[in-house]
Amino acid sequence: MNYEEFQQQKSFDKGELLAFAHGNLFEGAPEEFKVELPAPPMLMIDRIVDITREGAKGRIVAERDVALDDWFFECHFRDDPVQPGCLGVDGVWQLLGFYCAWRGGLGSGRALGCGEVEFSGQIRPHDHLVRYEVDIRRFTKIAHAGASLVIGDALLFVDDELIYEIKRAKVGTFQGIDYPDYPKASPRSRGGKMER
Repeated sequence: MNYEEFQQQKSFDKGELLAFAHGNLFEGAPEEFKVELPAPPMLMIDRIVDITREGAKGRIVAERDVALDDWFFECHFRDDPVQPGCLGVDGVWQLLGFYCAWRGGLGSGRALGCGEVEFSGQIRPHDHLVRYEVDIRRFTKIAHAGASLVIGDALLFVDDELIYEIKRAKVGTFQGIDYPDYPKASPRSRGGKMER
């Protein structure tokens, strides 16, 4: 597919998300396009069921299949396996970064925080399906800064039971911060505070 077709597509299967994570889902993106999803095992999404936009707002519904041998169950905790809550939050950030890319955000994606996180349940090895429902409160392109920003509220369900609520999760895309020559030491090989 080409870049314009990517921006019009309304759902993405696992193969397409993996191709996006490896940078080969589509052709013809602007040179400044650097947004990626993390590759497995850090990828916390198996499919995007629906992605929509309406002005500055939108919505994403996505799913992840729970597997008995998910990597985190083996270490968190050995005698009490549970998915770390932070991975559910990261899944929301991954979806928001994907949304930025889908809306035309350029540069590299970075999580910027969230307002509130409440956990009222857990994900265990014999659960089946995690569902993310993310309402996009605002998407903004900041052309003069070469950046974009998305803010969303998310609900996370396991087997149709609401277990996480995440308010004001934020992700941005920024040009000129990528580190393509990893692991070589170079001007972008060190972290630290980002310019605002």
